[in-house]
Amino acid sequence: MRTRGFRTDIQALRAVAIVLVVVNHLWPDRLPGGYVGVDVFFVISGFLITGHLLSEVDRTGRIRLAAFYARRIRRLLPAALLVIVVTLVGVWLLLPFTRWGDNALQSIASVFYVENWALAALSVDYSAHNAASSAVQHFWSLSVEEQFYLVWPLLILVTVSIAVAGRAPVRRAVLAVIAGVAVLSFVAAVAYTAASPAQAYFVTFTRAWQFAVGAAIAMLPAAVLGRLNAVTAASISALGFIGIAVAAVLFGSHTPYPGAAAALPVLATAAVLIAGTGRRAPVLLISTVTDSRPVQWLGDISYSLYLWHWPLIVLAPFVIDAPLSWWSRLSVLAVALVLAAATRRLVEIPAQRMLWWRSPRRAYAGAAAMMAVAGLVALLLLAASSWRSSDAAADEGRPTTCSGLGSAGGQDACDPTEPVADPVVTQDDAYFGLAPQCGDLLPLLEFDGRGTTRECDFSAGADAPRVWLVGDSHAEQWQAAIFPIAAEQGWRLTISSFPGCPPAEVAFVGFDALWGPVDFERCRQWASSLSDELVEEAPDLVITSMAARQQLVDDGSGRPHDEQFVEGLRETWQRWTDAGIAVVPVLDTPLNADVRDQDCLILNAGTPQDCAVPRDVAMPSDPVALAASGMKSGVWPADMSRFLCDDSLCFAAVEGEPVYFDADHLSSAFAASLSRQFQDVVDDALASGAQRSP
Repeated sequence: MRTRGFRTDIQALRAVAIVLVVVNHLWPDRLPGGYVGVDVFFVISGFLITGHLLSEVDRTGRIRLAAFYARRIRRLLPAALLVIVVTLVGVWLLLPFTRWGDNALQSIASVFYVENWALAALSVDYSAHNAASSAVQHFWSLSVEEQFYLVWPLLILVTVSIAVAGRAPVRRAVLAVIAGVAVLSFVAAVAYTAASPAQAYFVTFTRAWQFAVGAAIAMLPAAVLGRLNAVTAASISALGFIGIAVAAVLFGSHTPYPGAAAALPVLATAAVLIAGTGRRAPVLLISTVTDSRPVQWLGDISYSLYLWHWPLIVLAPFVIDAPLSWWSRLSVLAVALVLAAATRRLVEIPAQRMLWWRSPRRAYAGAAAMMAVAGLVALLLLAASSWRSSDAAADEGRPTTCSGLGSAGGQDACDPTEPVADPVVTQDDAYFGLAPQCGDLLPLLEFDGRGTTRECDFSAGADAPRVWLVGDSHAEQWQAAIFPIAAEQGWRLTISSFPGCPPAEVAFVGFDALWGPVDFERCRQWASSLSDELVEEAPDLVITSMAARQQLVDDGSGRPHDEQFVEGLRETWQRWTDAGIAVVPVLDTPLNADVRDQDCLILNAGTPQDCAVPRDVAMPSDPVALAASGMKSGVWPADMSRFLCDDSLCFAAVEGEPVYFDADHLSSAFAASLSRQFQDVVDDALASGAQRSP
């Protein structure tokens, strides 16, 4: 390993980083924390770019920004934009048209290297959590890097200029700025991860400290570090690689990231860089592995491999017409390696050596032309998506005439094996679609300017039953079943929905993962105010549903989740029934994308039973069901699972109709088909409430 020129230890770090990322994406359960490979890349970038910039300052006393940006263009853009264009063509040829628009928009964000901000914005949109992954979403990390490349040289240049003007030591001034960035960004990362973890993962300012750590190492005197004896250097390097591996194995989707936990892979990467800085002799056994040809080759192709692997993972199932198996994942890996090697040899290296755009002006012109072409392809796909969507006819959903699946259906059992004529569910089947009778959001139960409540008046001015539908999006998914009942019986229907939040006075702390205090406190306030409003108004009926399996509650008592949730639900419902309200809790629907490939039905339209999953897997313990089973009067649970599951399996299609709109919500067509069965429970509840009324 050498201080100047080529560093084999850095190539080894790149190899480790790309292996972690790719394995995490192909086999997430085997390496849940493989995403830390991105952090390794960030530290390396901070180290190399800062080293280059300071070397130029030492040689020339200045930084040639135009030349720097031109080098970045030649190094990064040709391969990246080639992959985007090829991916867009693949999306058009292989994916259902319902996926074109999202991929086109995210491709545009990737072309201009703002994909991380696009994903951060989407992470705030609850409905986006259920959208299928785009084929270019991995460009978020490249976007962060490009933003660093854009801002960092300017920051260094300004710092150097001020130091020179003030006759202050240049390196000391630069180090102070680097330290300031590192501290401020790390504090922001910890705080923002605690407050809004989904957004914190993507935004640039929570990642800047990782680049700054690499930059700080570049400031360390190589001559001093080079005095480390071989054993000490080898030990530091080995500990660094071990630290990265530990993070990759022990971290997972529930690790708050990039908060304080990110310090482990970042500092581990720093240790490897420190061990290799200033050394000309091999670092004992470490270099035997890191300098090996396979490891160096992986480091060489790491950039192109990162570009290709994710689009292949997204597109491959539609090539083989089946979800990815273990062997097909190996095939995807093999194809990605071949494409990466070819791209490295035929695109990356020639682009850097091409004489035509050695001048900054031509490099900028070439970049503009390439970005324009990629952007145009994305716009064409977006236009095609709009045209196809407007041409698609909505499925109104035919009423279900069968009595259920398996033994629940008896002689009139539903058929889960009937082929699905059109497995592509369009936006017209969105669960959140409203009836014409529904008005705008009301100021009632509004929090931080966010409306939650609207009225749908089916009464035509007559004295009518007053009904509320309350919950999260899993309550909204039953609107298509409820609207026909409301129209027939002339209800005044009020809908109050807060995404991800349970309509119960429980110690809610997050959905699928911990939320920040601001977000979960808002949910708690809504639930409490909703309950007060219901007791005050005392409608005839409240229909309530929620994704309780994914909603986290923790009152600090240490009691099991279900116990806390059930207690809170029963207390809430008891309060409502004491006010004379009939309550219909709708038991939650079976899990979908958590237990089967989200595209399974598209890939198995002719044999939809191939997408069936065991009932006990698709329907784990549901706090709503547990709470309803213990209520003696005033509560009328609605269990529609017999139309989605038989005694042993749960299905993605029934009677040739797709069950789900997205990762975990029913399609409006399927929900509407169950309106008659839903009405049976509602009528009983309303009749019971009428009998109790004075």
